[in-house]
Amino acid sequence: MKTSRIQKIKDYLSKRKSTQRKRIGVLVDGPNMLRKEFNTNLKEIRDILTEYGDIKIAKVFLNQYATDKLVEAIENQGFEPIVTSGDVDVRMAVEAMELIYNESIDVLALVTRDADFKAVLMKAMEIGKETIIVGAEPGFSTALKNSADIAIVLNEEEAGEREEILEV
Repeated sequence: MKTSRIQKIKDYLSKRKSTQRKRIGVLVDGPNMLRKEFNTNLKEIRDILTEYGDIKIAKVFLNQYATDKLVEAIENQGFEPIVTSGDVDVRMAVEAMELIYNESIDVLALVTRDADFKAVLMKAMEIGKETIIVGAEPGFSTALKNSADIAIVLNEEEAGEREEILEV
């Protein structure tokens, strides 16, 4: 039986685990990633990251145009929706900085394609946090992928299947 790419990622992340489970803070750039063209599956992202550690904080940042149905779906996946009337990237970056300085979090995981978050990843690494970036093509910033300890690329393949590529 052929091993799926998602299973390969899970196996890789499991091998990277230390004896103590890592505590992960996950922040999702909703307007950038929760688009029909990407068909982003929050449960799949949660499953992948759970192989690496325990998710302690999971938030999805949305703009004021988010529908009640979207907010409910996010809550049903175990994420906290954060709706902001201002710039979503700024709010997410502020929250990321709080996680970087939170001693209860070992790993900062960002779900975005936006190169604007490169500085956040660099600061996290400077402080000693591990970093994971999850994004989708097209438009996933190469600079962003290269700024994280682990980069996971979600692509849609034929027949609606997902391909996850681990780049370390």
